[in-house]
Amino acid sequence: MKTVLVTGAGGYIGSVLVPKLLSRGYKVKALDRYFFGEDKLQANENLTLIKEDTRRMKEEYFAGVDAVIDLVAISNDPSGEQFAEATYQINHISRVNTAIIAKKLGVERYILPSSCSIYGFTDRIVDETSTTHPLSIYAKANEKAEQGIMPLADSNFTVVIMRQATVYGYSPRMRFDLAINGMTLGAYKEGVIPLMRDGSQWRPMVHVQDTTDVMCLLLEANARTINRQIFNVGSNRNNYQLGPLSKEIASSLPIDVKVNWYGDPDQRSYRVNFDKINSVLNWEAKWTAAEGAVEIYQALESGKIPQMEQSITLGWYKELIKWHKIIKNVEMYGAIIDL
Repeated sequence: MKTVLVTGAGGYIGSVLVPKLLSRGYKVKALDRYFFGEDKLQANENLTLIKEDTRRMKEEYFAGVDAVIDLVAISNDPSGEQFAEATYQINHISRVNTAIIAKKLGVERYILPSSCSIYGFTDRIVDETSTTHPLSIYAKANEKAEQGIMPLADSNFTVVIMRQATVYGYSPRMRFDLAINGMTLGAYKEGVIPLMRDGSQWRPMVHVQDTTDVMCLLLEANARTINRQIFNVGSNRNNYQLGPLSKEIASSLPIDVKVNWYGDPDQRSYRVNFDKINSVLNWEAKWTAAEGAVEIYQALESGKIPQMEQSITLGWYKELIKWHKIIKNVEMYGAIIDL
């Protein structure tokens, strides 16, 4: 039974990945700060929770580990801009450090989930050989992580990079600050999808189940096939123009939904080619945006998503910081009222 160390294990992708690894017979060390709670991961005899910040990684965490999936990140552009220094520390420096320790201690495989956002905005269809042009702090930190980690690869230490499209779909640690998820929430709550003009801008998308399937695939793939490789993770059919995407989501739901246009035309646009992952790994995405929207709508209707206040990442970070200050000001002797 192989052991996988997953960083960021309690996050949006991690809380989908960890149960999937356990169901496939892996032991998992799930390392996270657990900003969104430890309840997103159900107890399992093969699951070990490690409450730690990746900026303070200890060598003992790597004992018996065969592979690392380094999901940890300050996620999305608004959070990256708000917490710029922490984003570079976590998304770049801590992940490079994790890879260095993993290699030193004999871990065989390291998977870096990066982002297609490092390509920037372009009129061309980009692939893994295209020049990168990261625009946001989040994207720049991802690129620096790639650049710092890939050179560590050798015949004993397999390194593979996943450049993920924008992720969507239901997760125990739900996020509504992602395009398809946010559109679906707007449709559910107000019957309206807010969309910046003019809807012709392109974005690549991938369902959270699909990208975690790729992570599992990369754990088992032949090292000679994937070592030192970069794979765009998504599918050509999931390159969407946002206008048609909003209509596809609206038509998939069992309610009347309108699209509300706002702002000036958005010139930020890019399309990604996903042929490599299909040809090299024989992998194809299973989910479409419409299926993901229906999945989320049903989860909302059934009450499966109870903690809405945690679903906007930047908003929750700010809430934690606010309460941290309040508690520090009133705490005495390690307590509030009962001493």
